[in-house]
Amino acid sequence: MSATKIETQTAPQRSIRLVLAGVMLAMLLAMLDNAIVGTAMPTIVGELGGLSQVAWVVTAYALLSAISTPVWAKLGDLFSRKPVFLTAIGVFIVGSVLAGAAWSMPALIGFRALQGLGAGGIAVSAFALIGALVPPRERGKYQGMTATTMAIGTIGGPLLGGVITDGLDWRWAFYINIPLGLLAFAWSFWMLDLPVARKKVTIDYAGIVALTTAIAALVLVATWGGVEYSWLSVPILGLIALAVAAVSAFLAIERKAVDPVIPLEIFRSRNLVVSALTALVGGVVMFGAILYLPLFQQTVQGASAANSGLLLLPMMIPLLIVSQIVGKRMSATGKYKIYFILGGGFLTAGTALLTIVDAGTGRLATGFAMALIGAGLGFAMQLSTAIAQNSVDMKHIGAASGATTLFRTLGGSLGVAAFGSLFTRALHGHVPADGYGYLEAFAAGTGYVFLAATIICALGFIVSWFVEEVPLRGKAPEPAVRVGTTAEAQPETVS
Repeated sequence: MSATKIETQTAPQRSIRLVLAGVMLAMLLAMLDNAIVGTAMPTIVGELGGLSQVAWVVTAYALLSAISTPVWAKLGDLFSRKPVFLTAIGVFIVGSVLAGAAWSMPALIGFRALQGLGAGGIAVSAFALIGALVPPRERGKYQGMTATTMAIGTIGGPLLGGVITDGLDWRWAFYINIPLGLLAFAWSFWMLDLPVARKKVTIDYAGIVALTTAIAALVLVATWGGVEYSWLSVPILGLIALAVAAVSAFLAIERKAVDPVIPLEIFRSRNLVVSALTALVGGVVMFGAILYLPLFQQTVQGASAANSGLLLLPMMIPLLIVSQIVGKRMSATGKYKIYFILGGGFLTAGTALLTIVDAGTGRLATGFAMALIGAGLGFAMQLSTAIAQNSVDMKHIGAASGATTLFRTLGGSLGVAAFGSLFTRALHGHVPADGYGYLEAFAAGTGYVFLAATIICALGFIVSWFVEEVPLRGKAPEPAVRVGTTAEAQPETVS
């Protein structure tokens, strides 16, 4: 037996954790960016102008991230996951360099779209790499790494953004990605060893165009509906019609495609459908809570905006603890259905408590509700990708990762946009000068947001009962890990 084989057998968890460290760093890179840029946005607008276009700085990023997710996922299935992952990191770094050098708001929006393109590839490739390196039965042992990355990104982003805004030029909100991105690129280039078994492939260009059109139309409907245009206006109705037509065309194309961008056969698995819907619910709650809870705490409860990242600690700490416990129990027992159900229950309970907030609601009450939400996300959110990957053949693991990531991204984008419409209506006619009346309106808007979230979570709770406890795969067929010395190459299956 070779030295490499002995090393793989005696310290497999250490080896995989070393490899995943680079993958997690790339994920952290994409997560930090949005929070840092959001904190720096007032300063950016002050220099570049274009206040009326500022929403597009966020929308362009989210739109390209969502559109590109299934495409990156399919490329990972057709070719080697490693070069696809490294390419996504490279695109993100280039976008960051250009965004930092932006000379106008339209230029910044265009470069943010390029960043979003890279971010979509980073997210879905990271989950696919985890699926390739770690079998579902063992996935729980490493689940805490993903949860920790999420917590650091959520809490550290606003804090780092505040430091950059106060002490450095706003352009460092983008330039900070360069050293982190290069480190993630170098680490993954050296540590990942997933050689590809070459094969002739056919790119599903028609499917990519149809899916891109559908996603773009849906995101724009959610972003503009009730804000830029009324829901019954010609632009919104036109976008809805375009989305329906594009989805219909996409389904027809995928049935005939040789290498469909999203193989429709994966949706024959009940667990993949449930996992995708769970990811959508998690995206809605996660993004909604991250955006609206700090606003409520700062405006109504008088919390300091300087430490906005710390305001989410009551949610992130339970998320970390619960995800660690659930991961270990899932690996030990192979059981996971109960965690899906508990996740839906905790999320519904936490969001329901936030529907009754008013101007007098204290931090203890909101902290308790946030803890329930964090626990719910810890129970279910990270499991969704693992269960989806376990539901398909290894050749479709990228597509399964892409489906859950896409639903999570769409859930966040569509949910936040819809929440924004509800919140804006509640504040209509009220200004800060109204004093307590404004605070009551602000609290009412927050309540409406979480009423909508509660309804979505309740539906997710019902769906969670339909999970089938299919035995988790216990052996990973793909990985070849380089730790210290070059590992023996194991061809990556892309058939």
